[in-house]
Amino acid sequence: MHGGDQTARGSPASGPARLEVISRSGGGVDHGSPPLLFVHGGWHGAWCWEYRGFLDRVAQKGLDVHALSLRGHGASAGHDRLRMTRVRDYVDDLEEATTGLRAPPVIIGHSMGGFVTQKLMERRRLPGVVLLASAPPFGVARLLCKLLHIDPLGLLRVHLTLRLRPMVATPDRVRRLFFSASMSDAEVDLFASKMGDEAFLAYLDLLFLDLCKPAKGTPVRVMGAEKDEIFSVATTKRIAAAYGVESTIFPDMAHDMMLERGWESVADAIADWVIGGCRPQAATPI
Repeated sequence: MHGGDQTARGSPASGPARLEVISRSGGGVDHGSPPLLFVHGGWHGAWCWEYRGFLDRVAQKGLDVHALSLRGHGASAGHDRLRMTRVRDYVDDLEEATTGLRAPPVIIGHSMGGFVTQKLMERRRLPGVVLLASAPPFGVARLLCKLLHIDPLGLLRVHLTLRLRPMVATPDRVRRLFFSASMSDAEVDLFASKMGDEAFLAYLDLLFLDLCKPAKGTPVRVMGAEKDEIFSVATTKRIAAAYGVESTIFPDMAHDMMLERGWESVADAIADWVIGGCRPQAATPI
């Protein structure tokens, strides 16, 4: 794992916020491709793209890559105000991060980060978007029902405390939500220790307060994981249908596709799509 630059940028939303951005250079190879900006999901931070060398692998294809920690996550500021943070604040962070790059980026949004990316698409067109195990534009009500079934005590604590940390409070909970059986206990323990809290109001936004209207005009690639316990293959296919494209499902992977065994194939698929010009995979007519 190589060292990388970490920079702090300001965000105008809800006062200035210092944002962690981890960057890797493509080494001067000129594909004529835009930079890539990776945005994590709930409870995570930019660290999730760095741990396995995901950023390095994409950069080795000659692409400039950057990973953002949204406010209240990773090394970004705003942890003390996280409970009151809304999805629109995350969208402001993402938009601000794009302004510091050499050109408008292709954005890769994982899980909640995919939802945030779709909200940014409502504001502006982008060179391309990859929705990776993404939250759907139509909200997470089905996920709430699933969590009520698999972890009713954790969900009860979430609503009693107005904090989402109880859902990832133990390694067992982290494994159940994010990882397949192939992940070692030691690594699950490590990743569980890196998980932070998540914004309760942002959770309500994803549930019903601020859903997405699928925006046209941006090339979209939709990727999902066969064994995802958070957003199922069926949900991923519905997301793809909302954007008029086909989905790509990676076998034997769980939700955290950048950390799961086989992550290299995900990194390569993203890089190859960008180098190939971000051509949409059109849905097959029925």
